[in-house]
Amino acid sequence: MKLGERLGVDDIVRREGWGGVPARECGNLVREAIRMAEEQLQHQ
Repeated sequence: MKLGERLGVDDIVRREGWGGVPARECGNLVREAIRMAEEQLQHQ
């Protein structure tokens, strides 16, 4: 599952592009990407 789908912004991106995603949601995307990367590093 893509990150945008996980956080429910994939429909906004398809309709309006990344510029249509609110700043708060972009912050959530970054936070989730960091969390996922840290989790992957722990499992190596």
